[in-house]
Amino acid sequence: MGEESLKKRKGEHKGREDRQSIQSHEPQTMNLQKQANLFLFPFDPRVGLVSGICMIVGTIIGSGIFVSPKSVLANVEAVGPCLTIWAACGVLATLGALCFAELGTMITKSGGEYPYLMEAFGPIPAFLFSWTSLLVTKPSSFAIICLSFAEYASAPFYPGCDPPQVVIKCLAAAAIVVITIVNSLSVKLGSYLQNFLTAAKMIIVTIIIVSGIVLLAKGKTENFKDSFKDSKISVSSISLAFYNGLWAYDGWNQLNYITEELKNPYRNLPLSIIIGIPLVTVCYVLINISYFTVMTSTELLQSQAVAVTFGDRVLYPASWIVPLFVVFSTLGSANGTCFTAGRLVYVAGREGHMLKVLSYISVKHLTPAPAIIFYGAIAIIYIIPGDIDTLINYFSFAVWIFYGLTVLGLIVMRFTRKELRRPIRIPIIIPVIVTLVSILLVLAPIISAPELAYLYCILFILSGLIVYVLFVHFKFNWPQKISKPITMHLQMLLEVVPEEEVTQ
Repeated sequence: MGEESLKKRKGEHKGREDRQSIQSHEPQTMNLQKQANLFLFPFDPRVGLVSGICMIVGTIIGSGIFVSPKSVLANVEAVGPCLTIWAACGVLATLGALCFAELGTMITKSGGEYPYLMEAFGPIPAFLFSWTSLLVTKPSSFAIICLSFAEYASAPFYPGCDPPQVVIKCLAAAAIVVITIVNSLSVKLGSYLQNFLTAAKMIIVTIIIVSGIVLLAKGKTENFKDSFKDSKISVSSISLAFYNGLWAYDGWNQLNYITEELKNPYRNLPLSIIIGIPLVTVCYVLINISYFTVMTSTELLQSQAVAVTFGDRVLYPASWIVPLFVVFSTLGSANGTCFTAGRLVYVAGREGHMLKVLSYISVKHLTPAPAIIFYGAIAIIYIIPGDIDTLINYFSFAVWIFYGLTVLGLIVMRFTRKELRRPIRIPIIIPVIVTLVSILLVLAPIISAPELAYLYCILFILSGLIVYVLFVHFKFNWPQKISKPITMHLQMLLEVVPEEEVTQ
């Protein structure tokens, strides 16, 4: 009787320890996301509606608006459809963000789409998202931003012609290396850099918009006459135009991460989205209008760096301001992307989805240095064969598969998980529209204008199934035997240790 009682007490104690272990694991991930938010937005953690809107605008506006106008116009070939696409992308981003706001307040776990897919469909789609995010979408996003930086940094040195691809790729690789080193060495240094670069980004956006409004007031409207004439409209061209436009709005899906920092989040989060994203949309449409006040469609398509051409025609002799501030803006986007995505790699390493060494922390600098270096290395690999347009199509195709699947999960959970509390409940028609548009965006380019990039992307995503079966489901021992000596040597080389040893 005494032995049975002792065993029972031991069992209860072990169960309590297991529960504590599980509970302590989840806040670590939440704290990680909080750190990322505080890094990107070093405001008071209890912010109101105005600060919430500022966070949204600051997150979304980045390098995309300086790269995508040319690509959107190339797909529709006229001013009218081009401006319509920019406005429609803003509407879609707003609807998508409202869907994610419901998901984020219903399932309060960090990790982006991962926990939502886990709750709705189980571990396989969730793992495939994690796999694709770590090795496709996040590194390709970093590569696109650094290529944008390289184009604008090199454009003033090659007036009247396109900079050589070798120069652009070397500059982009150098930017990745510098940003990776900065974020590996110091969180504080990266934070100071981000604050400065975010301010520069807002200055250049303001300069372009104000210049455009002044030119419109002076009557520079000839490029807007017959604005739908000679347009090329097809399902494929509209989808590809949307890919490029939505690239500029990338970041809308992460807005639910500010829930914990907002006062009265269940009121202020949807209001921040409804005000913030349309505000970005107005900025983007006004920037495009500003471009068209001084350039015809043909001139804009021939320009290697659209904002530089705009600066040369409007701000001369101070036109050097534009490429300088655009370079700052793109560097700011790349720096913020590196910080947050480096932390995602770190979480994946800690949860056993990647090499364990990726979850280790630098002893000297207290940064997830192995994760950030890994992320930078993958981004450089994408730069070697890719150009911006191909990478944007590759990125958008992959990312919209999972956006669509996640929003479909919201519809499914309305019927399968009725017991879940929903502080924010949006009309069912909104996720239905977003899901249908996602299906169209994914299927239309494959059917109308198939490219190898889409095939590679599908094969890469599906290869995650093999990885899941071998290393997550069956958990074979031989990968551990191979990875142990690799981990040991990398630990000594990078001077990194598991997180527990740093926090002790």
